[in-house]
Amino acid sequence: MPITPLSLPRFILPRVASLVQGGAALLWLPQSALLAWALQAMLDGAGWRAALAPAAGVLLLGVLRAWGEAWGARRMYAAARAHLSALRAQVALALARRSPLDRQRAQSGQAASVIAEQAEAIVPYLVRYKPARWKVMLVPLVILAVVAPLSWIAALILVIAAPLIPVFMALVGMGAQAASRAQMVEMGGMNAFLLDRLRGLATLRALDAVDATAERLEASSQSVRRRTMVVLRIAFLSSAVLELFSALGVAMVAAFIGFSLLGSIHFGTWGRELSLAQGMFILLLAPAFFEPLRELAAVWHDKAAGEAGLAGLHDLAEGGVPLPGADVAVAAVSAAAMAVAAPPAVDIHQLRFAHPGEAPVFAQFDLSVRAGEHVALLGASGAGKTTLLSLLAGLLPASGGEIRIGGVRLNDSTVNTLRQRMAWMGQRPHVFAASVSQNVTLGRTDASAVATQAKVTQALHLADLAAVAQAQPAVMLSDGGQGLSGGEAVRLALARVALHPHADLLLVDEPTAHLDSETAARVTDALLLLARGKTLIVATHDPVLASRLQRTVRVDAPARSLAQKAEARA
Repeated sequence: MPITPLSLPRFILPRVASLVQGGAALLWLPQSALLAWALQAMLDGAGWRAALAPAAGVLLLGVLRAWGEAWGARRMYAAARAHLSALRAQVALALARRSPLDRQRAQSGQAASVIAEQAEAIVPYLVRYKPARWKVMLVPLVILAVVAPLSWIAALILVIAAPLIPVFMALVGMGAQAASRAQMVEMGGMNAFLLDRLRGLATLRALDAVDATAERLEASSQSVRRRTMVVLRIAFLSSAVLELFSALGVAMVAAFIGFSLLGSIHFGTWGRELSLAQGMFILLLAPAFFEPLRELAAVWHDKAAGEAGLAGLHDLAEGGVPLPGADVAVAAVSAAAMAVAAPPAVDIHQLRFAHPGEAPVFAQFDLSVRAGEHVALLGASGAGKTTLLSLLAGLLPASGGEIRIGGVRLNDSTVNTLRQRMAWMGQRPHVFAASVSQNVTLGRTDASAVATQAKVTQALHLADLAAVAQAQPAVMLSDGGQGLSGGEAVRLALARVALHPHADLLLVDEPTAHLDSETAARVTDALLLLARGKTLIVATHDPVLASRLQRTVRVDAPARSLAQKAEARA
């Protein structure tokens, strides 16, 4: 389900909790009335005992008010936490449904920063800003309705002072939201930069580029600091604006009441004298009139940060290149059926594909690979060899044309089933922080642990890793495979393919790139041994590897050039 900035703030918080918090704020009205009544009673000579009943009432209402505020806040916090968890799961699912080859996909460091750190700003936004806005809409109107029958001038002062606050806060708030969004983007970029450099720390040390990287990180951190100070400056400015106008409003009300009680002013009270109780009541309500506005100003930064966090989640979840078949359940295919099936033929007809916003990679591409045939895809860098393998594996959606694997058309409803008979080997296989055995099985388990261990050992032997000390099944590997050479990491990927015995279509991308001739020969021997009786399609620049396969196909995208010329003429 897509995320939009408009739908997220419509999160249905418990309305009862909001009403309770608003009602708790209104309890100050009877408290103020009791205090004013007690003061008037003592002034009339009733003695201090006349204040006992009002004091008990104020205490009881105070406890009720504190309970209402606490109960509403807890309810809102629990609901906001649950909603944030749902949002994070929604964004994670949206990222999982995007193609891993999407060029617009966010960097892992930036995505982690948005989901883990910046999204936390949504909780204060929902917990504090929403009730504060509700109070602003309710409490001042009720206070005006109570004050106006006692003194129309006091009500007029409040009415004049109140609108100035939202106007100036709106002007300040527009800058606050933009500043918060810029600060979060800068922070996400710094996190992505730091994570990328930590992954390549060994390379940076080898190239003596640690100091240069540290300088760039320092510059990035200073940029984050400057943007953070801008956000804080705007937050303090909004608070100062509110305090100024609220103080002026309260002071003007106090001045009017004081002069009225002294007898210097004889108007503004509907033609009657203003009593001490009435004046005290109005004076106690004047700060309460501005209290919701003051609370709203205090959480205005939470609103800006929360909306920026929502926008960040929206940016992660929207658009992008979808992963074919991501929303379709995987069909169950028995191991016996997979074992007896013949290797599939691959037929591509009038294939069209283009990355978003770029020229077509394939305009009208045709290719036929016979069942059990070994084919090498040759071509210059950027010609589309890796893209073609990705389209065959269902990692990218074709714009048009038709791909058939074993006579079955590749589409959203069949791609998950067809992937079960494919084995993919990329040119940069990732090694996880786990044991060699876990890196080979990749979560695939057998009913018997002994059988699984035997299969892993057999796969490592087939990949010519049996004699490598760092590639024994029980050895723990670090993230990125430190301790393994480039050739050993490629052979580990071959072991992963070997552990998938029912895969009869092997899609291999540059298996000998960046390897010396001896290691490349070992990898080629292991690959050809593994591909016996299976269909093999290899994208490569290696002429030696290509010469050992049955057929070579040039992928120089002539159809693309013709399409571009036709578009230029049009």
